[in-house]
Amino acid sequence: MTKAHFGVTIPQIKRPWAATRDSAHLFEQLGYDSLWVCDHLYGPQAKQLPILEAWSLIAAVAAITDRVELGTLVTPAGMRNQAQLGKTIASIDNIAGGRVIAGLGAGWMQSEFEDFGVPFLGVNARLRQLRETIDLLVQMWRDEAPVTFQGEFVQANEVVCQPPPARKVPILIGGAGEKVTLKLVAEKADMWNNLAGHQDNLAHKVDVLKAHCDVVGRHFDDITISQQCLVTIARTAEEAGPMADSAQRIFGGHMGNPKGELAITGTAEQCCEAIQKHINLGCTMFVMEFFGKDTREPAQQFAEEVVPEFS
Repeated sequence: MTKAHFGVTIPQIKRPWAATRDSAHLFEQLGYDSLWVCDHLYGPQAKQLPILEAWSLIAAVAAITDRVELGTLVTPAGMRNQAQLGKTIASIDNIAGGRVIAGLGAGWMQSEFEDFGVPFLGVNARLRQLRETIDLLVQMWRDEAPVTFQGEFVQANEVVCQPPPARKVPILIGGAGEKVTLKLVAEKADMWNNLAGHQDNLAHKVDVLKAHCDVVGRHFDDITISQQCLVTIARTAEEAGPMADSAQRIFGGHMGNPKGELAITGTAEQCCEAIQKHINLGCTMFVMEFFGKDTREPAQQFAEEVVPEFS
């Protein structure tokens, strides 16, 4: 079977740092390829939900892990000063020894912009802001000389980023917009992440991305296709159905359709079959959230019974 990359989200909302730390250690020990956090300043369900800030959290996880890659799913380009974001990511990549993936997007939660004194632009403007942010970051990380950037939304004046990242930081763009976002992926991204809510539409989104690659002259195979997904793994088929029902009630459509044709739901064998369906569509990277009160047990089962089939 084709080799796949398996990433896992780590506890971040309504959890103390100790729980995040312990999960990060466990997931690395189990052999997962990457660890992920969401980049929100508020819990998506309510402002009052405690949530650890994304890049602070990645810096802490970088210091206590040795091998796993680390990324955000995803950082809104306009939620922070872009040059400062570039410096932050470069510093964390040095702490990690070259393991950071810069997950970027346009953002969508208005309150976490405006409550922190940052303008929340219209959709098209946020996408142009994303384009400019990528251009600035790549230039900052590449050039030793001071960088001046005067964009429509992003500005920097002779900014220096030393030390630079420990490696060429992969750029991941998350989003499903077919006209602008996927075209931007074709032009500038190393990775594209399909949102969990669009998992059922993966085949169509891949076709759209291929068409954009043809137009801009990019080889589609140069882009890693990633799927954000809920994993509902069970010991038996009899257990899987009720678990999928519970997942559907709890998450709704936010984490996709746990009973969909591409859902990674069921026994280890059924999960392998679902993963192979993704691979057949060109998707070889999975950013997973395990379903369960204690995600350690499903994470261990998946690591022992599914991951070796794609190693």
